[in-house]
Amino acid sequence: MDLDEQTLAHSADRLAALYNESFGGKETGRYRIAAKLVRALAGRRRLYEDDVRNLSRALLERGFVLIDMESFFVVMSANTFVNYRRANEEAIE
Repeated sequence: MDLDEQTLAHSADRLAALYNESFGGKETGRYRIAAKLVRALAGRRRLYEDDVRNLSRALLERGFVLIDMESFFVVMSANTFVNYRRANEEAIE
């Protein structure tokens, strides 16, 4: 059973809000969060692939990227990736 819309929205809102909160010695910005804490936030003992995908989409709608690193997640601003250099056909040949 997937996360319900209300729980999904609440979880995404809270993760997005953390980006602008001061903790871990930094004022704001990207952060990592233990999978255990994300499960607690979602009120689940386990997060399934669909749950993570839906949470990732909800965060993307809020301007953030959720990266699943198996034992923890990383939350970054989607704007972080705008200025990355682009690989083209010549670069991959």
